[in-house]
Amino acid sequence: MEQLIQEWRASLPKFREMTEKFYAKEVSVKEYKGFSGGYGSYAQKGGEASMLRLRMPGGRLTKEKLKFIAEMVEQYHVDKAHFTTCQAVQLHDLDKDSVCDIMEKAVDVGIITKGGGGDFPRNVMCSPLSGVEMGEYFDVLPYAEAVSDYLLKNADKVTMPRKLKVGFSNSPANVTHATFRDLGFVAAEDGTFTVYSAGGLGNNPRMGVKVAENVEPSQILYYVQAMVNTFLAYGNYENRGKARTRYMQEKLGSEGYVKAFLEKLEEVKKNEKLDLNLAVSGTEKAADGELQTENKRIVAQKQPGLYAVKYHPIGGVPKVSKFGEIYESIKDVSDAEIRISPDETVYIINLTAKEAEKVLAATDDGAETLFESSVSCIGATICQVGVRDSQGLLRKLVETAKEYDFVDGVLPQIHISGCTSSCGTHQIGKIGFHGGVKRIDGVTEPVFTLHVNGCDRQGQEAFGESWGMIKESDIPDFLMEVGKTVQQENTVFATWYEKTPEKLKEIAEKYLINSSRTHVRLGA
Repeated sequence: MEQLIQEWRASLPKFREMTEKFYAKEVSVKEYKGFSGGYGSYAQKGGEASMLRLRMPGGRLTKEKLKFIAEMVEQYHVDKAHFTTCQAVQLHDLDKDSVCDIMEKAVDVGIITKGGGGDFPRNVMCSPLSGVEMGEYFDVLPYAEAVSDYLLKNADKVTMPRKLKVGFSNSPANVTHATFRDLGFVAAEDGTFTVYSAGGLGNNPRMGVKVAENVEPSQILYYVQAMVNTFLAYGNYENRGKARTRYMQEKLGSEGYVKAFLEKLEEVKKNEKLDLNLAVSGTEKAADGELQTENKRIVAQKQPGLYAVKYHPIGGVPKVSKFGEIYESIKDVSDAEIRISPDETVYIINLTAKEAEKVLAATDDGAETLFESSVSCIGATICQVGVRDSQGLLRKLVETAKEYDFVDGVLPQIHISGCTSSCGTHQIGKIGFHGGVKRIDGVTEPVFTLHVNGCDRQGQEAFGESWGMIKESDIPDFLMEVGKTVQQENTVFATWYEKTPEKLKEIAEKYLINSSRTHVRLGA
C-alpha cells in the first residue's frame, strides 16, 4: 500500500491544477467531470461548489478517520455531509481550496479518494456489522478490505468501460445486494463464498448470475481479476449507456456469461499468484454489565455483553457537528469504531453497557421510527444529473407523518432516488420512488415513479414493480392515506401488504397520473 499512497500523493497536484482551471471557467463541466470523478470529487449542480467522496472500504470508519472528518468540518466550515448507500462519507458545498486541501490531508489517515467516481472500481461494500453480528456465517470484512486494496493498486493498469461495484455479504440479509452487484461474494454456512456477477441496479437492472460456489476465502482475488478481465473482453466500450457488467448478460446470455467468466478465471489461476492468507480476529473486550434499557437503537453483538448503537440521521444527512460529538463519546473507548450501512444508517460498535449509554445520548437526534429511517440519495439540489429533490421530499414526508402520530411500522422504510440511477436504491424498497418530469395538460410537472414490493434478502430478491407516476405534490397524501388505512386495521405495513396487496393498489390508483380514479386531499 505504501507505493500506492506515494503514487496517489504525487498525482494530487494535477487535481488541484485542474480544479483551479475549472473554477476559473477555463475547463468545461463535462471535461472536469471526466477528470475529477477518478479523484472522488464532482462539481455540484451549478458548478460553484464541489463534493468530495471519502472512500471507506467495507463501510468501516475508524476513530482516527472520524476524528479527521470532525477536524476538517471545523477547519473548513463544512456545512453538509452525507452517508451514502455505497458506504462512503460525502462532504458537500466545498470551495476549490477546501476540496483540494481535504483530499490531500485525507491521505495521512489512510483515506484515498481515488476511484470514488468515474470509470473506476467503487468503494467495496460489506455487511455493516460483519464480525460482531449475531447469526452471521463468518466475518467477511477482512476480505472486503483486501479486495479494496487490490482494486486500488490495479485501478490504473487497465481502462475500464465503466464503474465496477463489489459487495460482500455475511448472511442472507444481503444488505449489500451482493447477489446483484457487478461482483458479489456471499458467505455460506460452511465458511466458503458463493460468487455472483454481472448484476446491478439503475437503468435496466439485473439480478447477478451465480458463477461459482464453495469458493475458499483465500481464493477470492482470482475471481476479482477474472471479473475485470471478463469486463475488459466483453464490456461495451462504444455505448456508454450500456458500459456496465449487467449488459454482458444481454450480450452473452446467462450461460454464455458464466462460460466466459470461468474461462477468464482459469487463465488468471494459470498465470497469477493471488492467494490470500489473512488473519481474522475480533475484539477481546470485556463486558461491564448488562444494559438496563430496551432502546430500539441498541443491537446486542455476538460478543457477550457488547453492543452496537444504531444511528440514522434523516436522509443519511447528519448535522456536521455529529462527527465531533460521536468522536468525543468514543475517543477513549477501546475497539470502538463506526460502520456505515447501505441504508445510510451508521452503527457504533464494540461498546460495553456503560459506553453504549453515552453513545445513545450523543446520537439522540436521528430516526425514531422505521419510516424515518427511509433512504434518499443526495438529490437534485446538489447532484449534476439529479432531476428531483429527493432529500426535500423525504423531509416533507417525515414532517407530515409526525402530524398523524402513526405507530412505528405503520409506514415502511421507503427508498427515494432523484433520478433513474438508483443511488437511493428505490428498486429494492417495499415502496420506492425515482424522480422525473412529465407534461400534464401542457405544463411540465415534477413527478416520481412509484415502485412496489422490492426485496434484497437472499433467496427472495426482487426489483420493485413500477406502477406509474405520481405528482410530487401528491406523494404525502398517498402515503398518509396508506398509513391511516394500515393503522385503522391495527397492524403494520409489512403484514398488511402481505395479506392484502390489492388494498395498496386501490389506494395508489387514486394518485397515479392517467388513472381513471381521483382522490380528495387529506387533512391532518
